[in-house]
Amino acid sequence: MRWRTILLQDCFLLVTCLLPSLEAVPIDIDKTKVKNAQPVDSAKIEPPDTGLYYDEYLKQVIDVLETDSHFREKLQKADIEEIKSGRLSKELDLVSHHVRTKLDELKRQEVARLRMLIKAKLDSLQDTGIDHHALLKQFDHLNHLNPDKFESTDLDMLIKAATSDLEHYDKTRHEEFKKYEMMKEHERREYLKTLNEEKRKEEESKFEEMKKKHENHPKGSKDQLKEVWEETDGLDPNDFEPKTFFKLHDVNNDGFLDEQELEALFTKELEKVYDPKNEEDDMVEMEEERLRMREHVMNEVDTNKDRLVTLEEFLKATEKKEFLEPDSWETLDQQQFFTEEELKEYENLISLQENELKKKAEELQKQKEELQRQHDQLEAQKLEYHQVVQQMEQKKLQQGIPPPGPDEESKFEPYI
Repeated sequence: MRWRTILLQDCFLLVTCLLPSLEAVPIDIDKTKVKNAQPVDSAKIEPPDTGLYYDEYLKQVIDVLETDSHFREKLQKADIEEIKSGRLSKELDLVSHHVRTKLDELKRQEVARLRMLIKAKLDSLQDTGIDHHALLKQFDHLNHLNPDKFESTDLDMLIKAATSDLEHYDKTRHEEFKKYEMMKEHERREYLKTLNEEKRKEEESKFEEMKKKHENHPKGSKDQLKEVWEETDGLDPNDFEPKTFFKLHDVNNDGFLDEQELEALFTKELEKVYDPKNEEDDMVEMEEERLRMREHVMNEVDTNKDRLVTLEEFLKATEKKEFLEPDSWETLDQQQFFTEEELKEYENLISLQENELKKKAEELQKQKEELQRQHDQLEAQKLEYHQVVQQMEQKKLQQGIPPPGPDEESKFEPYI
């Protein structure tokens, strides 16, 4: 279903196949030319985790809504803006009672889960006397004022919250990768400082060779697709045909190339230059490279920005000059993610954090020493007490007085 695809694409890579009731797009390909061609079982394609704290709730609501024929029909005809704006949420009032009952139950389960999270957090803070119901306001993917019923407001809030939360996913991920790269560079430079001049030159030479290795592969161009055509599809690169290529890699036969299907085109190529067995090949960088290539292709090909590539969009892209140029994409090693000023600022931040940790460590050491001193003092007092008791026992024995029983002895035990 297209509405599901659009919604979940906007919710970062939750792309799924069309509903089983829709006809699959026929593929006019001579399968005899394809080596080891296997039919695709679209039912086995599972939507990936969005990373949202309400990911399971989101997917369950969509699955239930798809079971209602009226709602499904309306959403098949919907465009992106209708879905994003929430206008289609009003159609929820027309779904079957059975579907509404299931949605109500899902919402009650989600509210119960959120309340458990709140309670666990408050318990960890030893906070009491707080209105748990009021705290549900912080969750904007459901209507907390009615915790028992799933209404059109809930669907509207769920769509808008998921879209908003994940629109910033790529930006956040790039920022995290930038910090990762700065930390790597910081550690590399610190290591170089420990080497003599000869060893330093060797390390720098090795570093430059590694960068060149990762640069040396087709990048988001016709050459790359032709390699996939030959190595994955088993076809003659001289017979490359964009329309056939599109239909071969539209894995779920829904008439679109989604983000997952696009990333699959880059994976084989990246695996040639990133080997997890090689110490110099950073798998974090490989993942970033794949995601950036996907973003680049989407920006160039997806003209209507619905996070899906149609056959028409794909064919138009293959006619562009950029597609025919082998170096239309810069790899990570060709890009500068941070300036020297940003690196220095980051190193200063690291230094401050290290100083804070050192200060805390010193304070903890002092506390440990103080506790040890108190422990030693208590042990000394206990020893002194036992010595006094022994002396008293010896005197009583000398005087012929029998020693006290266990009950009497305990009366004189100090509270330590």
